[in-house]
Amino acid sequence: MSKKAFTLTNPESGVTSELPVVEGTVGTPAVDVSRINAEHGVFTYDPAFTATCSTQSDITYIDGAEGILLYRGYPVDQLAENSSFLEVAYLVLYGELPTTPQLDEFVGAITQHTMLNESLSKFFDGFHYDAHPMAMMTGIVGSLSAFYHDTTDIRDDGHREIFARRMIAKMPTIAAAAYKHSVGQPKMYPRNDLDYTSNFLHMLFAVPAETYEVDPIAAKALDVLFILHADHEQNASTSTVRMAGSTGTNPYAAIASGIAALWGPAHGGANEAVLNMLGEIGDISQVPRYLEKAKDKDDPFRLMGFGHRVYKNFDPRATIIRGYCHEVLQHLGIENHPLFELAMELERIALEDDYFKERKLYPNVDFYSGIIYQALGIPINMFTSMFAIARTVGWAAHWCEMQNDPAMRIARPRQIYTGSPKRSYTPIDQR
Repeated sequence: MSKKAFTLTNPESGVTSELPVVEGTVGTPAVDVSRINAEHGVFTYDPAFTATCSTQSDITYIDGAEGILLYRGYPVDQLAENSSFLEVAYLVLYGELPTTPQLDEFVGAITQHTMLNESLSKFFDGFHYDAHPMAMMTGIVGSLSAFYHDTTDIRDDGHREIFARRMIAKMPTIAAAAYKHSVGQPKMYPRNDLDYTSNFLHMLFAVPAETYEVDPIAAKALDVLFILHADHEQNASTSTVRMAGSTGTNPYAAIASGIAALWGPAHGGANEAVLNMLGEIGDISQVPRYLEKAKDKDDPFRLMGFGHRVYKNFDPRATIIRGYCHEVLQHLGIENHPLFELAMELERIALEDDYFKERKLYPNVDFYSGIIYQALGIPINMFTSMFAIARTVGWAAHWCEMQNDPAMRIARPRQIYTGSPKRSYTPIDQR
């Protein structure tokens, strides 16, 4: 904490307080207002908490103005180029890049935890055949505490580590099983001889009746996407995990709450919304008309997959995945597919249009990830589930960090009440 402070004087009472300035390693400092109610009798008002820091964290740093994303200090572009998803998962969880023995042990542990309890597998049969995969994932993850209640002591370091590793291992199995249930195919068991993303693609697309070979280009693109989605600071779903976790609930319930928050179309469902938007545009000839609609503030049409709440520059994740997007389309020989031609033309015109450049409405990671998922044959209703698999790393890391934070208390935002003042009850025959 810095020795700097803001001076606040209440104009009515004349009371003056020194509000300490809290500074991190890098980034915008914050003013500590935790005593403002006790000293001045007022609360701070910040709808959606867009200017409020809820915690101190060592995990992720974002500079939206400069388009910077760091995991534990490492630029995400360096990690995407040089690391695997599980190496990044280790970094996010433990704070440092692993040595070879550490990574081997970690990967081995994740691999050994990928299977689901057979009783748990039967839970999927209770869902309707057309249930959304995110609905199934929310329910299944929430039920895990019933199977692993012997390792849910949130005060036990060993239990927390087992939980984090178990969640990272099982989330792809849960997501793949949800997909298999929705298409009426038998669920595929994990294969310990495959790497993390190859194993997931095998569980997703293989069937018992024939051999399925995982495309290494597809597995690599998915691995990079998972790296880019592993964490993103105090976003809505991560904040939900932290808020639920602050009550002392078991970690599986906290993660289930994060999955539910991620499902929203303004958050994890954005890449699904991109494909729906492209379907609405329909044809490459309609791109100019729809871009004009997007510029019209009175038109309800919105350009999905462009711009970002935090980044006021090019989303660094989009810069990385853009290259993989074009590589995958070329590798699969579908760069001339009407849908992808439409997406690429939309990208080209928007990047050249002064309206979008002035407002820094660049294509974001959701724009490109949706296109890659579509190219890989992943159905639209599974897009958010893909996000959930990757973000499990960040959720688990933040939950563990929060449990070790001596300043952690149950979350309790305040409000400004705008309802009726106090009034007396009126009997029903007098109303």
